[in-house]
Amino acid sequence: MACVTKRRDRWVIDFYDQYGKRRWKTLKQGTTKTDARKVLRSIEEKVEKGIYMSPRTLPGFSEVARKWLRAKKPNIRHSTYEQYEGHVEKHLKPFFGNAKINRINYDAVEDFIAHSYNKKVSIPTLRKILVNLGAIMTYACRKRYIDYNPVRDVEKPKGQSEHNDDEQLSILSPQQIKSLLQKTPELKFETLFMTAVLTGMRQGELFGLKWSDLDWFNNQVHVNRTFNHGRFYEPKTKASRRKIDLAPQLVTQLKKWKLACPPSDLDLVFPNEAGKPLAPIAMVRRKFEPALEKAKISRIRFHDLRHTYTSLLIDQGESPKYIQTQMGHSSITVTMDTYGHLMNNVNKDAATRLGEAIFGSDGGKMVAENEKGVNRSG
Repeated sequence: MACVTKRRDRWVIDFYDQYGKRRWKTLKQGTTKTDARKVLRSIEEKVEKGIYMSPRTLPGFSEVARKWLRAKKPNIRHSTYEQYEGHVEKHLKPFFGNAKINRINYDAVEDFIAHSYNKKVSIPTLRKILVNLGAIMTYACRKRYIDYNPVRDVEKPKGQSEHNDDEQLSILSPQQIKSLLQKTPELKFETLFMTAVLTGMRQGELFGLKWSDLDWFNNQVHVNRTFNHGRFYEPKTKASRRKIDLAPQLVTQLKKWKLACPPSDLDLVFPNEAGKPLAPIAMVRRKFEPALEKAKISRIRFHDLRHTYTSLLIDQGESPKYIQTQMGHSSITVTMDTYGHLMNNVNKDAATRLGEAIFGSDGGKMVAENEKGVNRSG
């Protein structure tokens, strides 16, 4: 028979679990008898459902996170798994450690968010980490370790990412782009680098590109797949499956390479000597980095060619929505969080066009006459 008794000025709950084992729980000093009875009712409900677990047998956060990763691994891409694992190992485990999973409450999650801000974790990254934390806590709920997921109730970080001078994206200038292409001796890799700069395609999308994906009539390339970690995948999101407009110069270059490209069973635009997809690390080390060195350009990542493409679109005044669709971002928020700091916050031409749309090209004259009338009356 479960009961609440007082021992040494502290309330103690005495009960039997679903296995018939007698247990007791000493509540902290200052707890009232009413609160003690509420705790008892909560425990009795768990016992009735057969889900009560002694706090001593509850796993720690690190163990639950490890089990969650293991459960997720068979159902997600290798690159996605690596991202999840990175969030757990670099951010979540160092903060929560092996604290009992039931100790990860609302306050603990808020403390983690504040800690991440202090560590200068970018807002987009923090949002992704919190998604994974929420998934881990949901997993803990399914395992009956905890009753509810506190991450659901925590206010998520808002606003754009803050970029400081140390976090600036590596972007090539038009002159550097031309120099890079000129110093790339092989037609295949010159075309590859040019395609990367003028389409913003991800490395895996380029390696999975087939000649059948090119629409020569509309001067577009259709992104239908990606190649990562030795496998072809469909685009991860609906937005990633997209049509990218091609510059006339790139169309000419691709036609030139098509004539020289050896045929392959996979119909790849950029195959290796055996007709298979290129090896990313080997391509960067043997082709991309030597071309950068010859062009006297500081070493950058291949992915920075994608950033360069976006920067060029911004510089020529393309709309954020167009940039989002060309980049394959899932939402315009992603585009603005990543590249919003590159966009010009002052646009006098736009304000001028707005005024002319309402008052016509003589609007300035009308304003001057009104000012003159005000001065006379004054």
